[in-house]
Amino acid sequence: MREGIHPAYGPVAFRDRSTGDVVVTRSTLVGTRTLDRTVEVDGVTYPVVDVDVTSHSHPFWTGRARELDSEGRVERFRRRYGAGS
Repeated sequence: MREGIHPAYGPVAFRDRSTGDVVVTRSTLVGTRTLDRTVEVDGVTYPVVDVDVTSHSHPFWTGRARELDSEGRVERFRRRYGAGS
């Protein structure tokens, strides 16, 4: 690989704003942003990026998803084609 053309790649902590859960992974955000906030995880300090939605808070992944159907489209589909097996 060529030297000097790749962004910095290192450990970063992503924190979910709604649940407070922290996930440590590697990212190129280390070199592209000025991450002045830090968080300590297991005795190691990481730069932190606050995000709005993660798998810890998204309704699809938490099982809190619900069907929104104000006009009966889902029921009409189920009547027409069956509930599915």
